[in-house]
Amino acid sequence: MLAELDHEYRTRYGPRAGAEMTRYPAAEFAPPHGALLVLLDGGTPVAGGAFRRYDPDTAELKRIWTSGAHRRRGLARRVLAELEAEARRRGYTRVYLTTGPRQPEATGLYLATGYTPLYDLALPAEQVGEHPFEKALPPRADAGPG
Repeated sequence: MLAELDHEYRTRYGPRAGAEMTRYPAAEFAPPHGALLVLLDGGTPVAGGAFRRYDPDTAELKRIWTSGAHRRRGLARRVLAELEAEARRRGYTRVYLTTGPRQPEATGLYLATGYTPLYDLALPAEQVGEHPFEKALPPRADAGPG
């Protein structure tokens, strides 16, 4: 899974994009502040993603990915929903993520699933650079009154 994701980054952004895969230590994605989700089909990873603590109230989603052979099946939406639910269970009230200017399908996914862009959508993607998004998470069902 990570090898295909690394290839995807390098294909879209060039050889320097490989550094993105090692930008954060794996421990940042471990419980209790982080999580890793992998969807399997017959034991083969087909989609996944992770989150890490961005600030006390915010989980930062990272590495949302679907295998090229399994795209257009709603798997990325499922990954997002599962990561959001897990972040909410961990007490986060907001999620934050970024995607690159050469990933229009990711931008479309985030807009379609209720994420708010933190940049001007009217600007050309390459001019914007990194595309940040946020989404408020509903309160946990067991959260009770303030």
